[in-house]
Amino acid sequence: MSHSVIIALASPLSWIYWTLVALYGATVLAIVGVVLSENRNPVKSLAWITVLLAMPAIGILLYIFFGRNIKNTRMISRRNKRRLRRNESETAKSSDISALSPAERQQVEMGRVLTGAQFYTNNHVTVFNNGTTKFRSLLADIDNAREYIHVQYYILSDDTTGQRLADALIRKAAEGVRVRVIYDHIGSFGTSNAYFRRLRDGGVEIHPFFRVTFPLLATRINWRNHRKISVIDGKIGYIGGMNIADRYMDGGKFGKWRDTHLRITGPAVGALEYSFAVDWSFMGNPLVTEKTDTTPCGESAMQMLRSGPTSEWSNVEFMMIKAIGNARKRVYIQTPYFLPTEGILRALQTAALARIDVRVMIPAHSDSKILTYASRSYVMECLRAGIKIYFYEAGMLHSKTMMIDDGFCAVGSANIDFRSFEHNFEATMFLYSPEINATLCRQFITDQHDCTRIFQPEWRVRPLGHKVLESLTRLLSPIL
Repeated sequence: MSHSVIIALASPLSWIYWTLVALYGATVLAIVGVVLSENRNPVKSLAWITVLLAMPAIGILLYIFFGRNIKNTRMISRRNKRRLRRNESETAKSSDISALSPAERQQVEMGRVLTGAQFYTNNHVTVFNNGTTKFRSLLADIDNAREYIHVQYYILSDDTTGQRLADALIRKAAEGVRVRVIYDHIGSFGTSNAYFRRLRDGGVEIHPFFRVTFPLLATRINWRNHRKISVIDGKIGYIGGMNIADRYMDGGKFGKWRDTHLRITGPAVGALEYSFAVDWSFMGNPLVTEKTDTTPCGESAMQMLRSGPTSEWSNVEFMMIKAIGNARKRVYIQTPYFLPTEGILRALQTAALARIDVRVMIPAHSDSKILTYASRSYVMECLRAGIKIYFYEAGMLHSKTMMIDDGFCAVGSANIDFRSFEHNFEATMFLYSPEINATLCRQFITDQHDCTRIFQPEWRVRPLGHKVLESLTRLLSPIL
């Protein structure tokens, strides 16, 4: 080593530099150690380690904001949870599972073990396949409210649609109806403060879920409430994939927005009210214990599962895996983002290899290019197993549905991706109803007319650049 190099290494600035490098390296290794020690999904761990080693500076920040684990954090006190569960149990007390097949009974029991979710019979369900009819129905039900209105959305926009909802809620608050609203702070980040102030000034109790402000930015930004639930007077409930924004009506830049939402009357409204009450309490508000109507009014049976980063298990994912495993004839899935976990992917492949008709429909172009490429990275694995893949070409497909055989189906807010199964607070209704299954299957077949079916030969010869982007985004899919 030359004399000049020795002098350079011995200089104060040089020692400071190497000290900082050592500290930086130690920090990266420490975070890698934390990732490994959490014993999380190995695929997800590998994704985080790849990011940390490939771009340490950015990777550390990304992990601080998006990689931390809050599993088993309590959303509500045990005492309050027992109170709400008692109310919910009252609405489900006349329900039984004797009419279900053995496989379906086992699945309902699994839902109870996972979350304590009640099973409800004798409900009436209306299926909405577009935002216009759903929003018109919601406004009509709000206008007829007499006691209370509970509204929860991931996106609450201040555009024409949002203003119409605000007008209706303020009008009912002025009539003495109790109106409570939950919106996600990140999902509704582009909405003006004036919009929320207008609602508060109009007598609406409105709160953001997990408000993201400094210094709470790093501890809250990654865990979003993706649920879309409404309850009116304990008699009517809504659940599905539609938010409150103009694009859910007119399609926005896509020209058409295909989505699915349910209107429910009957005892199962108790499950929606329970979900809203837990989230309301989680934000520090007084416990809401509104009563729900238990009057039977239909023939559909159902069970709603909540899931989120605080859950012990990946509730919705596990129920979907179980449902796919129960399939004997068909599995139809619609999802805007298809980034399946290993469990979901293997369940679908296993079903297809057993000659079950497995079809997955995703948008040809979604509202996220990164997620579009990541979704397409799974196409060949599906095709090789015999899964039929359809790209929806008529606009944005935002529907989140699953239909199994002739009696089971699922509709809710959860996508088939890691974020919905692990990071977001989601709600999915699992229905045991031949009528609703048939309705959703008919819509699926109708949507196929607006799709391009993908086959292996043509997929193999897609541009090399697309293959590279798919591979890169696939590597990061567990943390997208």
